[in-house]
Amino acid sequence: MRGERFQVAVVGAGAVGATSAYAMLVRGAARRVVLHDINAAKVRAEVLDLGHGAMFVPEAEIDGSDDVEICGGSDVVVVTAGAKQKPGQTRMDLAGATVDLMKKVLPAVQAVAPDAIYVLVTNPVDVVTYASLKITDLPPDRIFGSGTVLDSSRLRWLVSEACEVAVGNVHAYMAGEHGDTEVPLWSSAAIGGVPLTSWEQQTGRLGPARRDEIAHQVVNAAYEVIAGKGATNYAVGLAVARIVESIRRDENRVLPISTLLQDWHGITDVCMSVPTLVNARGAGQRLEVPLDDGELARLTASADAIRASARNLGF
Repeated sequence: MRGERFQVAVVGAGAVGATSAYAMLVRGAARRVVLHDINAAKVRAEVLDLGHGAMFVPEAEIDGSDDVEICGGSDVVVVTAGAKQKPGQTRMDLAGATVDLMKKVLPAVQAVAPDAIYVLVTNPVDVVTYASLKITDLPPDRIFGSGTVLDSSRLRWLVSEACEVAVGNVHAYMAGEHGDTEVPLWSSAAIGGVPLTSWEQQTGRLGPARRDEIAHQVVNAAYEVIAGKGATNYAVGLAVARIVESIRRDENRVLPISTLLQDWHGITDVCMSVPTLVNARGAGQRLEVPLDDGELARLTASADAIRASARNLGF
């Protein structure tokens, strides 16, 4: 387990970064949270707003600056800085500008926080994670993306609504790209220990058509939220907090983060999301969950799409 002072640096004080900091403070995921952004006035305002609520959350320090030195000595660095996704724009459309930004941001942060675990949240997160591995030369266990942790929560919530069960009793993952080619792993999904296919037979709920509809809603969820309010922030902030908690508490929690895969069901040299143990050392074992032929084919295609995008950017 990491030290009690446990510091998390959030790079980027926009909607996702600020909400991630808020979620970590509310959940007690860090003893000290620092914000870093080139917009000094924005950082100052966010720190003030968060600090004003200090008496209502677990004891923690909050600070921020436009100087990268504020990140010094961090245990975890959460990177949310990047181009903002606009209505109608895919995550992959953001790739070039965001990777160029990472080339400037990551070496500067790594210089002051060389021992941190880096969690990339910036989209397109799979391509950004792969590029960031090359930019930093960090080992794959210490730099990974938030992946489909959020997407899997969206999936579980929709399944729980359709089946009228508590969301905590739904176990199902989205895998592959955090984006248009992501894949629901229905063949390994379960509700309260009952395989999903058996649940369908017992209750008459869901079925292939309803499952396809749910998967479509998950894939398009961000577009709907962005169209209505301009950004996604609450759920992704909570997802980030859960990842950080798993690191701080050395939980070995299974989360579908985006990591470098080497021969995972034959998929190699690409960063994408699969169920992975997350602990104080970062990304641990990638679990080879059972897949049916269709899921494996779609995941292979998802990997090809991510890999092609990374190659187009020179990685």
